[in-house]
Amino acid sequence: MQNAAGPAFLADCPTRLAVEIISDKWAVLVLFGLSHRPRRHGELVDLIGGVSRKVLTQTLRRLQTYGLVARHAEAPRRVEYSLTDLGRTLVEPIEVLTTWARDHGGAIVAFQDAARAATSAPARAAD
Repeated sequence: MQNAAGPAFLADCPTRLAVEIISDKWAVLVLFGLSHRPRRHGELVDLIGGVSRKVLTQTLRRLQTYGLVARHAEAPRRVEYSLTDLGRTLVEPIEVLTTWARDHGGAIVAFQDAARAATSAPARAAD
């Protein structure tokens, strides 16, 4: 049965799975971090500011279960992660999103600042 709003709104639509994957806070950064070459876990921690080792491990495992990232273990202490062919298909959309963020991020911050100023102005006026 098709939802009146369109197939993307159905619970089992692949579009929802794709949005779920890329809406994870760290997934896009990990995918982008692997877009140029394979990297070791520690390299990704250093590259992606603010991610903990535990959360990075969870993110990498989740991306592996989706078939987007491959784990290559040459020795117990030598593990690298790389994008799969499927994972590489996300590089271009992520680059487009990155360009959009670079071009419009300032406008979003300005809007947020203006909204904060507008909500705090009445409180200051009452003082």
